[in-house]
Amino acid sequence: MKNFLLICLLILLSASGYACPVCDQRQPKLLRGITHGTGPDSNWDYLIISVMGAIVLVTLYYSVKWLLAPGEKSASHIKRFILDDPYYGR
Repeated sequence: MKNFLLICLLILLSASGYACPVCDQRQPKLLRGITHGTGPDSNWDYLIISVMGAIVLVTLYYSVKWLLAPGEKSASHIKRFILDDPYYGR
């Protein structure tokens, strides 16, 4: 199952990364050979995509940070009630 998922992921990544020759000619120099379809209409499109990318990266950073080290230390926190319950084990 693990090998199947890995092969599917590799096929998906390899198939989505190349543009056809017609789309390749229509793209600006920066995106040539990467994406399909029409290129950005103006410089505002680059700004919008950059801001969205920054938001995604900040969200990913804080999600991983708080998942690995949440930082709640009080004894009355809800996680202590759930994790210290003898029925759930330790």
